[in-house]
Amino acid sequence: MENYLRVGVITTTHGVRGEVKVYPTTDDINRFNDLEKVYLDTGREYIPLEIEGVKYFKQLVILKFKGIDNINDIEKYRGKDLLVSRDQAIPLEEGEYFIYDLIDSEVYTEDGNKLGILTEIMTTAANDVYVVKTPQNKEILLPSIKECILDIDAINKKITVHLMKGLVD
Repeated sequence: MENYLRVGVITTTHGVRGEVKVYPTTDDINRFNDLEKVYLDTGREYIPLEIEGVKYFKQLVILKFKGIDNINDIEKYRGKDLLVSRDQAIPLEEGEYFIYDLIDSEVYTEDGNKLGILTEIMTTAANDVYVVKTPQNKEILLPSIKECILDIDAINKKITVHLMKGLVD
């Protein structure tokens, strides 16, 4: 999956003509207007799907794929990811990273002690929260703010953090 990025998850079908509702996992929901194709991750293979139509409903995207004209052809893919290749990704600004590139990074305190491994990044209204699993199998939640996350080296998968008072027992 290293060469692909998730842009959405199929939540349910929409009508009987093969449309699906998609929960977007991208920062820019309108990026679906510019996509010509996505890859459906079935768990065994990636199936390329050409986008024929895009509509929006509340916080969801309604997609119609070329050649899928029946609810029975698509409903078996509920809960499956929709991916784009990295060359279709929106260019990142300086200091921005794809979540996938940060997962499994080693996390160190500013004094060089290994804190653990980044296992998840939760998106919240205020800021992202990094979930770090320690060698003792505990989870530490770190806010993604400049006072806490000091340095990110995505290439070497190393993150340096400042443990603010109250974040750890």
